[in-house]
Amino acid sequence: MNPPAPRLPRIALTSGEPAGIGPELCLQIARRSWPCELVCIADRGLLEERARAVGSAVKIVAASGGRTGIAHVPGQLAVEHVPLVAAVRASELDPRNASYVLALLDHALAGSTRREFDALVTAPVQKSVINDAGIAFTGHTEYLALRTGGKPVMLLTAGKLRVALATTHLPLKAVSAAIDRELLDAVIDIVDRDLRRLWGLAAPRIAICGLNPHSGEGGHLGDEEIQIIAPAIEAARRRGIDATGPVPADTAFVPRALLNVDVVVAMYHDQGLPVLKHAGFGNSVNVTLGLPLIRTSVDHGTALDLAGTGRADAGSLEAALELAIDFVERGAAT
Repeated sequence: MNPPAPRLPRIALTSGEPAGIGPELCLQIARRSWPCELVCIADRGLLEERARAVGSAVKIVAASGGRTGIAHVPGQLAVEHVPLVAAVRASELDPRNASYVLALLDHALAGSTRREFDALVTAPVQKSVINDAGIAFTGHTEYLALRTGGKPVMLLTAGKLRVALATTHLPLKAVSAAIDRELLDAVIDIVDRDLRRLWGLAAPRIAICGLNPHSGEGGHLGDEEIQIIAPAIEAARRRGIDATGPVPADTAFVPRALLNVDVVVAMYHDQGLPVLKHAGFGNSVNVTLGLPLIRTSVDHGTALDLAGTGRADAGSLEAALELAIDFVERGAAT
């Protein structure tokens, strides 16, 4: 008897900020074939209007209520309709639609909880307009963790380069106070576990940056390395994790140093991500570790200046979808 064919991945794709480029990026990726059942969560009328604006011939159809086992049809986009709160004009933010943006995520999470989706891929949102609506929001990563009870770790990947963050969307002046043993122990464990689970690495090699220039210069430029980071690394090694550091951030990313590293853990957002984005901006992928679901996203923002022009580049969203499918096919779904 032949073994049963593997189940076709079913992927939820949220269209993000309606005034940004997210809706047209969804239309762009719908033009090609994908080895998955792709379900876009969006306002159907918004997608149809944006398709007319950018001259897209993609046909919008209603998504089925459940799995069909039928792969995505090029030139067609299956949509689960979530209605806008207010009419949208490309590039013009409206706080009234902040609740719509979050409703897209809630809809996708509800489907993931019911195992209707194997992974979630998200187009970009605009943090500022959600906060302008009076809703405290620091980003997709934190919101998804709050809704699922996960412990989030942001990781971006460009080819073989992976950079995870100990802290994410914090003012620089708040970073030092946020870094403690409890945080670093959790981050190191999550990075080790999810590189095994998602990428199939048997023993991930984790390089951990220091916080200060020259990793504190023996305590002369700060003592976080001595008091917190180095002890966390030693504790991780006792748990059987291949962790090294604290590595000075100005040398952590030189090619020779990266030869024996699977991931670099940076202490804060702009310590690690400028290097990653220099290496692969427009084609790199944001992966949220530590959640009870697979979530990937783009490496960029809403690009309001490009919205409605047809000039937005879907490379990062395509890469995010490709990676999500790869994770599901590897059996990484929780």
